[in-house]
Amino acid sequence: MSAPLLIIAAGGTGGHMFPAQALAEVMLKRGWRVKLSTDARGARYTSGFPEEVEINQISSATFARGGIAAKAMVPFRIAAGVAKAALNMLRDRPAVVVGFGGYPSIPALGAAWALRKPRMIHEQNGVLGRVNEIFAKRVDAVACGVWPTKLPEGVQGWHVGNPVRAAVLDRAGAGYIAPGDYPMEILVMGGSQGARILSDVVPPALAALPMSMIRNIRVSHQARDEDGQRVADYYAESGIDADVRPFFDDVPRRMSEAQLVISRSGASSIADLSVIGRPSILIPFAAAAGDHQSANARGLVEAGAAIMVPERKANPEILTEQILSVLETPDGALQMSRAALSVGKPDAAETLADMVEQLGSTGSISAGEEDEPS
Repeated sequence: MSAPLLIIAAGGTGGHMFPAQALAEVMLKRGWRVKLSTDARGARYTSGFPEEVEINQISSATFARGGIAAKAMVPFRIAAGVAKAALNMLRDRPAVVVGFGGYPSIPALGAAWALRKPRMIHEQNGVLGRVNEIFAKRVDAVACGVWPTKLPEGVQGWHVGNPVRAAVLDRAGAGYIAPGDYPMEILVMGGSQGARILSDVVPPALAALPMSMIRNIRVSHQARDEDGQRVADYYAESGIDADVRPFFDDVPRRMSEAQLVISRSGASSIADLSVIGRPSILIPFAAAAGDHQSANARGLVEAGAAIMVPERKANPEILTEQILSVLETPDGALQMSRAALSVGKPDAAETLADMVEQLGSTGSISAGEEDEPS
């Protein structure tokens, strides 16, 4: 008898792909076969997936991009993707289909719904994304990364946390060296796609620090391609040692070595911070649907692990003040790192894998599994 098959549907950004990768890693260890259903955009984030995972690129589309002609084609592209996904499922029957959000997850979830395959979704943020909102009442279970998550009336949520990759788990609870008069690392990241505002306000904020502190700082700054050169030039002109790149493939290492992380508050970033345990200054993306990045940040802020600066107030002067509040108070920074760990869920991938196995074997998730119905 062949091993049971899990189809993971995800795409769009690293925020969807990284927790999908984490689940794939666990399910492979449990003896399952795993296929990933995504599109060309999501495939950019598959380099870290285990080689045993079969990557299937399937057509999908969104009404959020393109002109009138492109939007007119969206239903046809989605229908073609669903049809292809359904044919694939008839050839190789999945035991479970799990969607992680993003429009590339529509074909596999749509096919699973049409074929009545056991299916569930995982929502990384405190507010359901558009695709997960569509499927929330059409799946057997909704797993939540942030609690509480705003769910449609009558839909229960299971608080499992956000799965983190093995590379993050390898650094879980890594010893924290509090800031002081010695070399210090600062990690600046805006999610898998970067963030212009961080490139605008963080370099001048760091340049305004006392020179005695600047001499000790090394910055890892994730910047978009179009911003990278000006950011690197600004740091160099300010005498700040900086590594500026569009994407870091070793974020867990850089985060574990950091005295401070300045970041957007995407779900994966929040999960990594809470599992590794680092003080942070969070600037939620103001245009995020349902202001979900503020919801994501709330747990760390309320625990005393993070400082949240609304985007409308994020200017160099305020940011310099907040950076100093962390770097000039070693005991406080150490307490922030411990507070971050207190809200972490390093076992999220295992918990989600338990749900997958239960759904695959019984066709449902028992009522006793949920944290609290929403």
